[in-house]
Amino acid sequence: MPVELRPYQVDIARRGVSILRRHGILYLAMEVRTGKTLTALQIAYEIGAKSVLFCTRVKAMFSIQLDYEKAGYPFELDIINYESLHKITKAQEASFDLVICDEAHSLGAFPHPSERARMVRRLVGHKNLILLSGTPTPESYSQLFHQFWVSWNSPFPEASFYSWAKQYVRVQSRYFYNREVKDYKEADRDAVMEKCEHLFIKFSQEDAGFAEQVEEQIITVRMKDSTLTGIERLKKNRVLTTKEGTVIADTAVKLMSKLHQLHSGTVIVDQPIGPHDHYAFDMSKANAIKDLFTGKKIAIFYKFQAELGILQWVFAGRIVETPEQFNATGPDKVYLTQIQSGREGINLAAADALVMYNIDFSAVSYWQARARLQSKDRLTPAMVYWIFSEDGIEFKIYEAVKAKKNYTLAYFVKDYDIKTEKKDKHG
Repeated sequence: MPVELRPYQVDIARRGVSILRRHGILYLAMEVRTGKTLTALQIAYEIGAKSVLFCTRVKAMFSIQLDYEKAGYPFELDIINYESLHKITKAQEASFDLVICDEAHSLGAFPHPSERARMVRRLVGHKNLILLSGTPTPESYSQLFHQFWVSWNSPFPEASFYSWAKQYVRVQSRYFYNREVKDYKEADRDAVMEKCEHLFIKFSQEDAGFAEQVEEQIITVRMKDSTLTGIERLKKNRVLTTKEGTVIADTAVKLMSKLHQLHSGTVIVDQPIGPHDHYAFDMSKANAIKDLFTGKKIAIFYKFQAELGILQWVFAGRIVETPEQFNATGPDKVYLTQIQSGREGINLAAADALVMYNIDFSAVSYWQARARLQSKDRLTPAMVYWIFSEDGIEFKIYEAVKAKKNYTLAYFVKDYDIKTEKKDKHG
């Protein structure tokens, strides 16, 4: 084939073909930037696939298409984002002999299968399946069940997660506001992997010889006095009146969300006065980023939609639209992406730094977004800068996600000594 693979990709492809031919499923657990996409395409070629379906995220589609075209593989390749799976016709479905699922951990919701997993299961059936993820079990080994369930060749014969959990999960009862909830996270790792480890090929950045790893730095920004006053009022009164309308935080869940927004200078107004409910009022973070990274080529991840408006205003004239344009341009350019959509499948290795305007509650978002700068050939440290407001909720979230825990309501209530009301208990 007219494509130059790294020696480890050649070896992984060879081993992958053997696993796929024997079991019908292969899990490439290769860490980000180690080349799992091209490795998967090479396996498709070596196994003799004629028609391949590649399921991924929207922002990753272009780079996958580019890899496919550069390699000149003879098989047909259909690349589709997960949200468009319903558009695949019965005739198309029948033509595929191999399905590749990128970011396969996104299929791992439990105890009920997600709609995404249901759609993939309909498409896969008995076909060969390659699962791709650098983080197969970001929160729990229970996430593996539905990833394999999408294939008729699953190593787990149980028809449902509940029947599977009887053997592999230590089910616990937890209580939130006097309501009992079953917790299925405590899966027996050894028992689970005994059944499916033969399907995995694991490969780390260290194995690939990455010279530079991610380095992180937290930058603290003091928000406007009016912002800090508003935050304290909302904590105390659970209601905040602004020129755009009224912000209501009458439950602990709402208070957690509103504080998360306010600490970065935006908020969603519950009772808006005008036509818009997204209110941006403090550009302290964006201005700090502009001052700190003058002349630098940076990618900025934001959380809320109103934050995008602030960044577009502050960085007008420097913004490029796609990761490919960003990597191909010179210094002083800025690429903006929402954490949820940009954390997977895109390469921002040309950036001088990755700047996190805000932080997501999800541990997966933390580990994947911070890896967007890495590549095997990078000779300088992959720098990730977290922009936190002084005494902000971001610090609490960071502590949790760095420890591979989602920042949940339970953490928030404990961190802020929140007194719950009847509405919290029974709502």
